[in-house]
Amino acid sequence: MKNTLIAIVLLLLNATFTMAQNKDYIKEITQLSKDKWEWMADKNIEKLKTLFHGNAKFVHMSGTWDTERELEIIETGSIWYKKATIYDTAVEVSENTAVVWNRITLESVVRGNDAKVEFTVTEVYQKMEENWKMLAMTFSSVRDTHEIEK
Repeated sequence: MKNTLIAIVLLLLNATFTMAQNKDYIKEITQLSKDKWEWMADKNIEKLKTLFHGNAKFVHMSGTWDTERELEIIETGSIWYKKATIYDTAVEVSENTAVVWNRITLESVVRGNDAKVEFTVTEVYQKMEENWKMLAMTFSSVRDTHEIEK
């Protein structure tokens, strides 16, 4: 009986710690995702190199490519992510993996042409040692009435 009681107390403590940790992770990853949009607008390649995992994939309307290509596109201005207006964000954390959904209006310049498009962007992050690394980012074109259910 005593061992069962101790096990229950330990499970409750672990669950409480995990929930608190997830709330901290949600706050941290939400801010990181927001910062990422600013770094992309500013073409801050050094910050993005730190954030993007070397094997990350980026899915756009015109194709899918790797980290090296995404950084090259940002640096050269082939796509300039001028401004992302974030309307809605949802984050789910499972252990050391986080998925972020942002509903945005993206103002950009794509190969010299101005564009303003509604997207839901799905980002996948993994906590590696002390840092979050982005593993994937997918742009899904949506209507401006699209909602993210939480």
